[in-house]
Amino acid sequence: MFVARTEELSKLSDAMKQAGRASLVYGKRRVGKTRLIKEALNRQDQSIIYYECIKGTMQENIDVFTRLLTELQVLSFTSSFQSFIDVFSYLNTLPRSFVVVIDEYPYLSSLADAEIIDSVFQTVIDQKLSNIHLVLSGSQVSVMKNLLKKGNALYGRFQLILHLRELDYKDAALFYPSLSPYEKIAFYSVFGGSPFILQELREKESLEQNIIRTILDDSSSVFLYTSNILLTDYTNAVNAERILAVLGNGKKKYSELERALQANSTGSLAKQLKSLLATELISQIFPINRPDDSKKKFYEINDNLLRFWFTYIYRNRSALQMVGPKAFFDQQIAPSLRTEYVPRRFEELCRGFFSRLAKSGRLPGITNIGTYYYDDPVRRRNGEFDIALEFGDQYQIYEAKYYRKPMPLSEIHREIGQIRDIESLSVVQPGFIAANGFEKQEGGYSYYTGEDLYR
Repeated sequence: MFVARTEELSKLSDAMKQAGRASLVYGKRRVGKTRLIKEALNRQDQSIIYYECIKGTMQENIDVFTRLLTELQVLSFTSSFQSFIDVFSYLNTLPRSFVVVIDEYPYLSSLADAEIIDSVFQTVIDQKLSNIHLVLSGSQVSVMKNLLKKGNALYGRFQLILHLRELDYKDAALFYPSLSPYEKIAFYSVFGGSPFILQELREKESLEQNIIRTILDDSSSVFLYTSNILLTDYTNAVNAERILAVLGNGKKKYSELERALQANSTGSLAKQLKSLLATELISQIFPINRPDDSKKKFYEINDNLLRFWFTYIYRNRSALQMVGPKAFFDQQIAPSLRTEYVPRRFEELCRGFFSRLAKSGRLPGITNIGTYYYDDPVRRRNGEFDIALEFGDQYQIYEAKYYRKPMPLSEIHREIGQIRDIESLSVVQPGFIAANGFEKQEGGYSYYTGEDLYR
């Protein structure tokens, strides 16, 4: 099932119609790159050549690519090319137009010099595409990002650049449309927005049943993806698993990571974090009112499914094997799933909701969305509001509550009191987001329900 991505599909499909140009499509594994490319190819009238690179030498890839051309009857004879420049030179002599897709482009440099590979395709793009639109695609995000850096041979060569990320909470819900907003929030908090994962879900089954059947079953594709495939491209470069295990469902300061990992002050942890940031496995979070304060910087896992894995399963795989999926869920996951894990993810989902509103023009005057750090010296306390909308020098502060029942008015009063206690905070209008609505709504505040998030 192909859902969402309508804007990306339209852009890529239009770009493919223009010969003599090149496009770049990249994003982490299982985010839907290949499906998007193939949907765009289905809209083309040109001849299609789709090639997925192998982890081999340049010549091995050229030979496999050449055999593909023979199978597609683009080549009517067996030929041996010495470079991709020669292959594209030949294609340029043919009296028809092509869309050529080179998928998993980083594999070309697995046994060769990446700078040489990039230089070869610079020549191809600059000189050998008169009747061709070339698409380069790849899953190793840091490698693909390097192609866009000034100084790289391919810098400035792409007509279209698409960086695909996971579907957001609302698009992900298209895979389970009949669920209530309360359940949609929970499903997204656990399974995230990878189309590969989402297509494995069954909306007629409960959250518990889906978790047991997919994440906790060691024979399922979801289990294999999470435990192995997701880290395949990264573990050689950094000590990824230990860092992700410490991050789990929370967010950690650098000093907290350093202590937990017993890392010394040689700077190795900083290099590892930089690599993980480049691969987009983790992100760096600053309060929007303290963007330059390094002491307020946090790290957290981006991917919801990966976060779930490292929160509940990574350190407890032996227990999972011993007691089985159902007992493991009941003992290790159920007690905190809807009281701790999902509520934290709900806050992030709500920031995504406001981002959607801002992009659609329904939040005029907004300048940023994030968290807000406060320091109250009078009461000797400090902390962070997890949802803050910035309007110039003022803020809207929202509290998000993932409750099974409507949010009581007494709690609204308590939250308002905490916000107003902070004298340094200029709040335009406090607000609340409750997954199952409110017992009563008083005037003067902003309210959103779970239903509002999915309209």
